[in-house]
Amino acid sequence: MPKFDAQNHLVTMPLRTLTLTLALLLISEILLADATRVLPVGKFPDDSRRHPLKDLNGYFPLQVPASPEAWRARAEEVRRQLLVACGLWPMPTKTPVHAVVHGLVDRPQYTVERVYLESYPGHFVSGSFYRPKGKTGRLPAILCPHGHWANGRFHDHGTGKVHEEIASGAERFEISGRHPIQCRCVQLARMGCIVFQYDMVGYADSQQISGGIAHGIGKARPAELDSPDSWAFFTTQAELRLQNIMGLQTYNSIRVLDWITSHPDVDPQRIGVTGGSGGGTQTFILCALDSRPAAAFPAVMVSTAMQGGCVCENAACLRVGTGNIEIAGLIAPRPLGMSGAQDWTHEIMSKGFPELKQLYGMLGVENKVVARAFLHFGHNYNAVSRTVMYSFMNKQLGLGFQDPIIEKDFVPLTREEMTVWNEDHPKPPGGVEHEKALTQWMDKNSRDQLATLRPANGASLARYRDVVGGAFKALIGREPPGGNVLEREKVDKQDRGAYFIFKDLVRYKPGNEELPVIFVHPKKWNGEVVLWIDGQGKSALLDSAAKPRAEIERLLSAGMSVASADLLFQGEFLAGGQRPTVARKVDNPRPFACFTHGYNHSLFVRRVHDILTLVSFVRHDEHEDEPKVVSLVGVHGAGPLVAAAVAMASDQIDRAVIETGGFRFADLKSYRDVRFMPGAVKYGDLPGLLSLATPCKLRLIGEKGGVPSVVEATYTAAGQGGDVSAQPAADKTPSAEAAVNWLLRDR
Repeated sequence: MPKFDAQNHLVTMPLRTLTLTLALLLISEILLADATRVLPVGKFPDDSRRHPLKDLNGYFPLQVPASPEAWRARAEEVRRQLLVACGLWPMPTKTPVHAVVHGLVDRPQYTVERVYLESYPGHFVSGSFYRPKGKTGRLPAILCPHGHWANGRFHDHGTGKVHEEIASGAERFEISGRHPIQCRCVQLARMGCIVFQYDMVGYADSQQISGGIAHGIGKARPAELDSPDSWAFFTTQAELRLQNIMGLQTYNSIRVLDWITSHPDVDPQRIGVTGGSGGGTQTFILCALDSRPAAAFPAVMVSTAMQGGCVCENAACLRVGTGNIEIAGLIAPRPLGMSGAQDWTHEIMSKGFPELKQLYGMLGVENKVVARAFLHFGHNYNAVSRTVMYSFMNKQLGLGFQDPIIEKDFVPLTREEMTVWNEDHPKPPGGVEHEKALTQWMDKNSRDQLATLRPANGASLARYRDVVGGAFKALIGREPPGGNVLEREKVDKQDRGAYFIFKDLVRYKPGNEELPVIFVHPKKWNGEVVLWIDGQGKSALLDSAAKPRAEIERLLSAGMSVASADLLFQGEFLAGGQRPTVARKVDNPRPFACFTHGYNHSLFVRRVHDILTLVSFVRHDEHEDEPKVVSLVGVHGAGPLVAAAVAMASDQIDRAVIETGGFRFADLKSYRDVRFMPGAVKYGDLPGLLSLATPCKLRLIGEKGGVPSVVEATYTAAGQGGDVSAQPAADKTPSAEAAVNWLLRDR
């Protein structure tokens, strides 16, 4: 018998007894490990997702699809992803822009006016409106976002610097070289174009959100700006709703396009867009998303290398699985022109442009994509590059000038002649209160749109699934893979009398992913499979004696096969069994979600991918006969993962039991939470995912208030009102037991 040492608070026993006890404990652990472990001790899954995360300085090539039909399908997919990432799926309700045009400045060949308009209620876009003199009829128009040049529309390069530019051949005239942003507007106006140069957020007259926030922010926002009731940009609450500066600037561009195309002097069929650097990003994003521009010329930005270093050029989900070359390709078959320099675009002629040329050629318009690289100049939109752009716009918009088009000097506008705000047109309020008001308007508008979409019948259900389902499809980025992309490696088979334990490695070949899987399979199988997803991983199937836990034993006794897996960074993915308490992030000093989740799916989403792999594996490969019924269970923290998997695979899952525990994404405090999924709150939070579960039968456990109303609505609209239910609040049965009770009762 063991003896208790009161002085040392120790249990003491003879050495032989202690040794035997420890040995038995070790044997018990080994039995459990042997029963659940697929890989040898010390070896981890050969999975690419264990490697460092991708960041904005990665490699982003374009793989041209095999046919125009394949490209159209891919283009639709990427375009939806961009819209979702920018918070523009569905497009916000467009309110009147209330454009104000004032302060005419008269020059010999053109005039310039000051403009401000409302993109969102109370949020203004400001700029300079150039119009050629002596032209009649409807004229071509060109939008000119400026990029990250100091002071933006007010930029003055300075005397000393411009002399160096002239000496190097980058510029021809001192005035043009000092004011290159004004210069291209002047020249395009002299070529007969109406031109609107508008401010990026935080530049020149656009100060409602400062440049220090919109572009230069380097520290996390304070907690008081990140609550579920009130928040600013660059917070967890904003990321959960896909509210970002990238999306704000893109929507500003769309509203500018709305305004310019409605102008009576503008030919809406001849709209061009051109900008350099960050303005190049705005150019190709706008033209990728909106079909109205007829020609685009993004300068020194389209590249297989660095994708955009500013927070305003990044957003969660934006470039996951894609990059700037492919995004620029969405402009096809419309004309696309580009320039490169001795910066991250220096390889454009050998990496990126050949693939775009191939894409345009496949679409029958090979001559509509052009690129030039000037490697003796650094990052620029100088006179040499501008000359290429003038030639491009001249040809594509039918301006009728003879090449080469050479700039002429001009009288620059003073800051006083450009600024839109004065006593008669006072500057609108800004700062943190404006940010919060803007994000609240966005959120309310989004919620109102979802309320309007709530389905009442089959037709409205289809529309709801297109919008909400389409959004989650973009955010999750994967549906159950086909069996042809999965590979199974049989590892072990144990005969346990009434059942077998199978251990396998399942590989998803396109992503180089490897999933450790076990099956507990009864010898008298009834054709049903239960996929048991637990927050602890596949070890949750067995007890400390390496036998099926009581709940699993009940399923086996009923003839059901039970499978589980270690999802990413569970079980065999871990060293020493240490589960991650926070998700990884890229090596970037700025602590914002866009730099990590703009290029990588979140850990939550990657675990959903694993569940989808397991679903597909069971459906396609595990059994000689197709399973009659496939059920999916999520307990002990895995419920939200299973909800997301069901949303993507509802037609391949017959029944789902989900322990929600009242979880809501809106309650998360950090983008590094392992449960974080960008955009989840925008599309209805966890109930939004659950609303996509039809035609799967659905049982909810621990959901406060029972079945959410939107879930009831989608099931009723699908004619399946009786196929969704929730455990009564008074029923305190533990989740695993409750799940089994329902599965057995529902048979």
